[in-house]
Amino acid sequence: MHQVPVASGRFPEEPRDAKIWGGGRSGRLARALSRNAWTGAVAVAFTLVQLLLVVPGMGLGWDETVYVSQVSTEAPASFFSAPRARGITYLIAPVTQLTDSVTALRCYLAVLTGGALFLGLRIWRSLLPGPVVALAGALFASLWITLFYGPQVMPNLAVALSSLIATGCFLRAVRAGHADAPGVRTTAAAARAPVPALVGLGCAVAVAALMRPSDAVWLVLPLLVAALAVRAWRSPLVVLVLLAGAVAGAGQWVVEAYAAYGGLITRLHRSSEIQGGMGWHLAFGYQLRALEGRSLCRPCDMPWRRPSAALWWFALPVLVLGGVLAAVRTRLRAVVLLPALTGLSLAVPYLLMIDYAAPRFLLPTYALLFLPVALGLIRLVAAVRPALRAQAATVVALVLVVHVGSQYATLHGIVDRSRATRDSIGFVAAELNRQGVRPPCTVTGLEAVRIAFRAGCASRQIGGHDSSLSSTDLLRLAEHRPVALLLEQGRPVPAYTRGWRPEPARHLPGLREFRMYVSPPPGG
Repeated sequence: MHQVPVASGRFPEEPRDAKIWGGGRSGRLARALSRNAWTGAVAVAFTLVQLLLVVPGMGLGWDETVYVSQVSTEAPASFFSAPRARGITYLIAPVTQLTDSVTALRCYLAVLTGGALFLGLRIWRSLLPGPVVALAGALFASLWITLFYGPQVMPNLAVALSSLIATGCFLRAVRAGHADAPGVRTTAAAARAPVPALVGLGCAVAVAALMRPSDAVWLVLPLLVAALAVRAWRSPLVVLVLLAGAVAGAGQWVVEAYAAYGGLITRLHRSSEIQGGMGWHLAFGYQLRALEGRSLCRPCDMPWRRPSAALWWFALPVLVLGGVLAAVRTRLRAVVLLPALTGLSLAVPYLLMIDYAAPRFLLPTYALLFLPVALGLIRLVAAVRPALRAQAATVVALVLVVHVGSQYATLHGIVDRSRATRDSIGFVAAELNRQGVRPPCTVTGLEAVRIAFRAGCASRQIGGHDSSLSSTDLLRLAEHRPVALLLEQGRPVPAYTRGWRPEPARHLPGLREFRMYVSPPPGG
């Protein structure tokens, strides 16, 4: 497979054929459409599957509700804990200010993520052969995790696509004007780095840092090392762009740390506490269990019921290694090795440093690792004797079809559970309103965030990671507004609810069994 050369001043184009496409504006348009046909098809399919299978009827999750409440007019903002960043809330603010429709919000995000995927693949299209880029995009886009979180108000997929774009732009910047081989002794690339690649690099890193500052650290680290350690890539300008993007994106989080959390060190310490204490924790087994369709595995001590859902996870490191080895003797070696190393860097905190798991944490890793995987699969088929190449391609295609079928089965299950939970949340919120808990009001206890948001109330907790007031403060609130406590079955009734009336609550799909206690009417 040939390597498309990188031009220094603008995004490169493939060789033209005037006899086929003709000249003029229409010819240029036809050539552009031809070059991007496969990557465009992947992005369009990714968007359509989200709109058809994920968006309809799916309510807001717990974390989503926290983010949406910050910029919604439907209910007061939920408590915003130390680890969270406001990047995703800025992204959705234009929609939440216009409508409270969850479906409209999800459609907006589905289209946005589809467009970002196309942009990321388009950038890599000048670094790797078209079939490799298209296959990598299809593998990533067909994961149930990618599809499920595509239209969700969560930052992880935004970080994944930003990482894909940032790594591609980095390579385009440092490799401009000279050979791919990192050992080639040439003049520093800074003077020849194309402006579009530098702008894309800075913006992508800034977006990643705005969404999740901690993830941006693990993204920038390998790129920074590459820009300093590889002689042919040394570029003060690229290093400056990397650091400036990270600082620009994380600036708001740092400023907020001093304004609302008592300083940066205090916020980092509190973030570590909420995440269970950052340290040496092997979470490989937790991630494997979560792949069967769990949005969060904390604690992750349940039986592993569907090992078949994680078969692709065992194959992933082998396929990545195969892709790297396939590229090691070609001009593509650096182009394949860097995303592999960057993807592994992004996985470090979630596989080695926390004691729980969520599949979405590894989305940035998957987005980058599928590039060497795709190259390895295509080279594997190409290495077979010509007489058997068609059969080999058929076998690989059938394995991928089975893999995609498994992903869609998992997706169907988790989407169905999400819809059942949405209906249950709506039922409880309506019951609270019927019992007199109407805005302005406050809800505390089990599932308070989602239920309060649907009921139009504020959610406050007197304990746990989201503790924001004391029981005395809660009683003072009850003197002026309705307050409801949602208590898990079997838990002792708190002393501060003496005199509150219990309300029956039946078991609802997707929710644990609980009881409701409603404060006396204000002034009663």
